[in-house]
Amino acid sequence: MNEARTPTVADVVAAVHGRYDPAWAEPWDAVGLVCGDPDAPVRRILLAVDPVAATVEEALDLRADLLLTHHPLLLRPVSSIAATTPSGRLLHRLVRGGVALVSAHTNADSAPGGVSDALADLVGLTAGTPLVPAAGPGRDKFVVFVPAGHVDPLLDAAHAAGAGVIGAYDRCSNVIATTAGRFRPLPGASPLVGTVGVPEQVPESRVEFVAPRDRRDVVLAALRSAHPYDEPAVDVYELAATPSGVGLGRVGDLEQPVGLGTLVDRLASALPATEHGIRVAGDLDRDVARVAVCGGAGADLIGAARSARADVLVTADLKHHQVLDAREQGGLALVDLAHWASEWPWLARAAERLVADLAVHGTTVEAHVSERVTDPWTARR
Repeated sequence: MNEARTPTVADVVAAVHGRYDPAWAEPWDAVGLVCGDPDAPVRRILLAVDPVAATVEEALDLRADLLLTHHPLLLRPVSSIAATTPSGRLLHRLVRGGVALVSAHTNADSAPGGVSDALADLVGLTAGTPLVPAAGPGRDKFVVFVPAGHVDPLLDAAHAAGAGVIGAYDRCSNVIATTAGRFRPLPGASPLVGTVGVPEQVPESRVEFVAPRDRRDVVLAALRSAHPYDEPAVDVYELAATPSGVGLGRVGDLEQPVGLGTLVDRLASALPATEHGIRVAGDLDRDVARVAVCGGAGADLIGAARSARADVLVTADLKHHQVLDAREQGGLALVDLAHWASEWPWLARAAERLVADLAVHGTTVEAHVSERVTDPWTARR
């Protein structure tokens, strides 16, 4: 039996991206490896919401080799990482201590099993779905008829161009034999079979496969190059997007309706305490059955929560006028958590799955969750 090996920084980044694909991050976001040698070994990981002095020192005290945070350290482009700025000092401290830094931000917000799913589970949602589903990658379905005996070369060309991938499978296609393809070559044609001016009938196969929409031109060029006809007929259908479970926020129903006050008490007992506390805009005595959640700043999802017929939206960073407008419209209650607290429940889930995902590849690592409160508010009077 082979002994488990120590993963590298590159292994950990691949495992993180396997769960929280960078393609799911918002366009303005900055996720992935911030500092660290991809070939360096990783024996111990610390997970935290924020890359701040407290969590960097915690990682160093723990003798961690990698710090995985939800929030990015360098969200905006910089021209220098000199130790004359807070972020520069943190990077220098990490590099000197041999600690790699990786972030999974809005890609972890949108991912199945990510930040909002962790909050949805804590609230008690059953079968929560994305509140704002992400647009899945566009796909086309190609249909082409080819004479018998020429199917395999045609498919080889299509697959080489990127067609035929469905989930964890490639070279996917459907081939149906037909009685005959009918045509009449006109003057100027160079028919593979038949004579100019004479109607022809040829046994053909109907070949179907899918391809990413952004590969359409490449696949079409490959088909035309590999097809034995000088004028191949190719149909291209744009496929409708299918639900992927990826997207911002979650919405679903509680197993049993509860009072809004009971829901808030449930959150208060499950989330770490902060000076921000939990603020509520709504009648604590009203029953709520359908709940929307969004870990982190979710004010932009108020309209989506209302459209989803949610009774309450649980999120963070709500502003005065946003709440006032929602109250004036009526119907939707709002629960405002501390930003840090709303995202912290994800860390334990991410740690558990990261260890499991690395174990599948024969590597072993320790993962620890930071319990240091890095919410910026320190007092309330």
